[in-house]
Amino acid sequence: MSDTVPDDHRAAEHTPDGGATSADAPADGATPPAQSPAMERLGRFTAANMLRSMLPLIVICLVLAGVAALKQNNVDPVTEVETATTVQFAARTADYELEAPAGLPDTWRATSARTDAGQASPGDPVTLELGYYTPEGEYAGFVTSDDARDPALTRVTDGDTEQGSEEIGGQTWTRVETSRGETAFVRDDDGATLVVTGSADEDELRTLAAAVQPQPRT
Repeated sequence: MSDTVPDDHRAAEHTPDGGATSADAPADGATPPAQSPAMERLGRFTAANMLRSMLPLIVICLVLAGVAALKQNNVDPVTEVETATTVQFAARTADYELEAPAGLPDTWRATSARTDAGQASPGDPVTLELGYYTPEGEYAGFVTSDDARDPALTRVTDGDTEQGSEEIGGQTWTRVETSRGETAFVRDDDGATLVVTGSADEDELRTLAAAVQPQPRT
């Protein structure tokens, strides 16, 4: 008569050391079940990957915070420059009586001052360029040179359209429309050409033109 092993005894077998192993456990060396694609992606999503994915957002937040801080601190975006030294140097070097703006209100803020007088030999042309930030927040520029082909002049005068003349500050200026559609006031004096132009409106350009006067050579 054969012995019948109960089902609950067949569910586990004893190992040599007395432990029991499940009949359903995989044998040694068996390949574990493959992970799903979703689980594999989750495993690859490390902290470093998370940081890299958030980096653009962090940069944007920092930029916005910086802009907000500048507005709150009322930081002035305009960098002013001193013009007197450049004007005096150009006046001493030029062979013509150099004229430039002077006595403008404090609300007119000089932002650039350039001259090629440092590279000029005796008798060479001399050009002076000045730029201003106007009270209305626009740009107004002044140029004078005894070289009619200087790029600082031709940028304004090439392709311009004359629109009559005006008396401004006791001098006759020719009103022109530049090839860029901006208004400019131009006049010739003592062999030099003077130009006032920019994005500023005509009233502000007239204010700048009226301030132009001869500069001492000393």
